[in-house]
Amino acid sequence: MIKVAIIEDDHDIRQSLGLIIHHTEGFECQQCFESCEAALEALAANPPHVVLMDINLPGMTGIEGAAILKKKHPHTDIMMLTIREDDQAVFDSLCAGATGYLLKNTPPAQLLQAIKELHAGGSPMSSHIARRVLLSFRPQAESPLSARETEILGLLCEGHHYKRIAEQLFVSGHTVRSHIKNIYYKLQVNSRAEAVRKATKDKLI
Repeated sequence: MIKVAIIEDDHDIRQSLGLIIHHTEGFECQQCFESCEAALEALAANPPHVVLMDINLPGMTGIEGAAILKKKHPHTDIMMLTIREDDQAVFDSLCAGATGYLLKNTPPAQLLQAIKELHAGGSPMSSHIARRVLLSFRPQAESPLSARETEILGLLCEGHHYKRIAEQLFVSGHTVRSHIKNIYYKLQVNSRAEAVRKATKDKLI
């Protein structure tokens, strides 16, 4: 029996996840929490096998909570379950001790399989999140771009539009457009297509 705790501030999502886990053979939804603070206190004496952790939480963030939880309970596996797809969130989560990273649109059957895999010693991730992690280890050419510009260029290469990039990075559309203008200038290109081609050719991302 895999004991699972859920830390999610959205009531409907929290309840839905709890019901899915509770009604699946081989799983037990141990407890549900809307904040890391409540979870850390309640789980101190009886930690679960797996914690499903949101990142954007009231008070302490899921990344901060994961670091504390992992330090106190090293044998508990942490799966980030979030809408965050940006490289910084992924990197910070893994550094905090999470060994799984799924997006909230993951189908229930896939989520349950990922929990099993995590509990068995695996590191399940949404496919394009895993790809970004792998790409981060690829040797890169000397780049004239800043870290933020490189991140935005990567999102452009994935086909995201300005509005979606702004939402993912939690910045304004004006900020995104300003960064893209700088990217075009530094790469000496005049369009998204040219920027993507240059990024791929020169391995800038």
